[in-house]
Parts: sequence; C-alpha cells; structure tokens
Amino acid sequence: MGLDYYSVLKVNRSATEDDLKKSYRRLAMKWHPDKNPGDNKAEAEAKFKKISEAYEVLSDPQKRTIYDQYGEEGLKASADAGSSSSSMNGSTNHRFNPRNAEDVFAEFFGSSKPFEGMGRAKSMRFQTEGAGTFGGFGGGTESKFRSYNDLVGASSSQPRKPPPVETKLTCTLPELYSGSTRKMKISRNIVRSNGQLGTESEILTIDIKPGWKKGTKITFPDKGNEQPNQLAADLVFVIDEKPHDEYTREGNDLLIYQKIDLVDALAGTTVNLKTLDGRDLVIKLTDVVTPGYELAIAKEGMPIVKENGRRGNLRIRFDVDFPKRLSSEQRQNIRKVLGGGGQPQQ
Repeated sequence: MGLDYYSVLKVNRSATEDDLKKSYRRLAMKWHPDKNPGDNKAEAEAKFKKISEAYEVLSDPQKRTIYDQYGEEGLKASADAGSSSSSMNGSTNHRFNPRNAEDVFAEFFGSSKPFEGMGRAKSMRFQTEGAGTFGGFGGGTESKFRSYNDLVGASSSQPRKPPPVETKLTCTLPELYSGSTRKMKISRNIVRSNGQLGTESEILTIDIKPGWKKGTKITFPDKGNEQPNQLAADLVFVIDEKPHDEYTREGNDLLIYQKIDLVDALAGTTVNLKTLDGRDLVIKLTDVVTPGYELAIAKEGMPIVKENGRRGNLRIRFDVDFPKRLSSEQRQNIRKVLGGGGQPQQ
C-alpha cells in the first residue's frame, strides 16, 4: 500500500498551494537529518524522504491529479512510457520513483545545507518578474527572495532578530500640515556573502502624510546594522514636531494667539492671518472681544489622517491690549459712550 501523501504533509485533500508550502517548510525543517544527529538520524532520514516525496507530488498539479485519481500506481504508470495500462492494473510491488529528497529541499529553500553559515543570513525582500523560482531552480515566472526568518518560520536554531532601531525624525508644522517628502541617507554595517563585515550606504525616501502626528512611526524592514549570527534589525523613524513661531497644534486643531487693541475689541476689526500653507486668511471680527475670547474657524485646522478631506478647526484666542493711561478728555468721552453720559464721580 502506497503512502497517503496528504497525511504525510498533514494537510487535507483540498489543501492550496500555500497550505502545501507552509506544511512542507515546517516538516522539512523539523526532520532534516542535519537537525537530527545521533540515534534519531535514521528515523529523521526516513521521514524526511517521505515528506519530500509527498510535497513533490502534491505541489505538481499534473502529478497531483493522477495521484488523486489512481493513487501511487498511477504515478508509476505515467512515468513508464508505453506501459501505463499494465502498470495501473498490474503489480503494485514497485513504488513511484521520486527525486532525491535533498534536491527537493534545495529547490524550495535555495540551499540543501541551510544550517551552515546561518550567521550570514541576509534579508532580501524584493521580487523579480520573469525569473526562475527561489534559488534559481525551476521555471516559474516570479523569483521571491525572502529572509531566512520568512522561509523557515519560528525556530530556536534560526538567527535572532534584534529589536528595532528607532531614530527621531523632526518635522516642521507646515510639513505635517501639507505633507512632504524626505530623503534620508543611511550608512550601515552588513555581513557579506563570504562572512566578512562591510558597510553600505543607501538613500531612503520617506513620504510624510498630511496630518501625521508626533509619535507616528515609519518602518524600513531590515535596514539596521547587520552582525554575525543574527538578522538585520528594522530601522524605524519616529515623527517629532518642531515648535512653530505662531501656531500650536492641539490634536487636529490649530491654535494661534492674537492681540488686539481695546478699541478693536469693542468696535470690531479685521484679522489677517497667514496659513501654514501660505494662504492669506481674512477674518472679520464683529463680536465684542473680552480677554481670553476664542473664535473657531471650521476646516482650517490640521488634516485628519485616513479621513480624506476632513480637517480640524483653527482656534484664534484673543488677548486685549488695554491702554496704559487715558487723558481726562478720553475718560469723559468713554464714559459718555459707555456710561450713558453720566458725570464722573469726584
């Protein structure tokens, strides 16, 4: 009786290509002979071969179809040119002849010896259209280069990934109001393919979105320094806000202080402001303004991230500049206007 390939890979019969890859990755790394020395090596070799055989068949759509319909005998028959009918109906003493387990492993992981030089593991996260499968094997249309951590999953034997390296990125309030693009040149230590230490420089592009707040983090995976026996750390930029001369940010609102004369506070005036994006804002003030009075202008505050088009308020907080002294005539005139023409008390 042949192998039940689905049971060997611990997947059900409706397993997708991704299901097969995940299961093979986990089982192959667990039972690879290099990870099972000593008394367990013989058992590991046997399981490793079965796992590789099962993956070879189920990951090939044509072989999987034949296996699902006719079982292992059908696979053997399809490989024996000119003798398919006799093989499918005849002896079952022979088994399907799979490829070498190490070859299947090497094609999947890009190496048949992943446990050697693990300290030199380097993340390569990009895709190239029109190339072969990972490691240069096979005839696929996409080459997926991934870090060792992505390939084998969590394992006590894999290289350790250090904590992220955080760097403060100070932005002006106008940058956070309108958005901007920053070019950051970094220089970092790397471990070359021959195991030697070196350095490389790179320019990173950071797109600062309108409305970003202090504390916002932008992560560049694996752009930190590399060291032997560990993966590269992630590089994280943390937004900080440079104080503005006139405007203060309070959540999604902008606050500005405006001092006006007493006569303007009482009789009304026009306030002219320059916005953070360079527009001239003209505000007509008709209310009687008392010290601490605040006027809110809708939709002139900070953009609200992820709420396209919405903005906070612009809040103008007034301070009234009282005169230091008044002449007798001025006092009399003010009393006439505000006090109904009464006489000053002696």
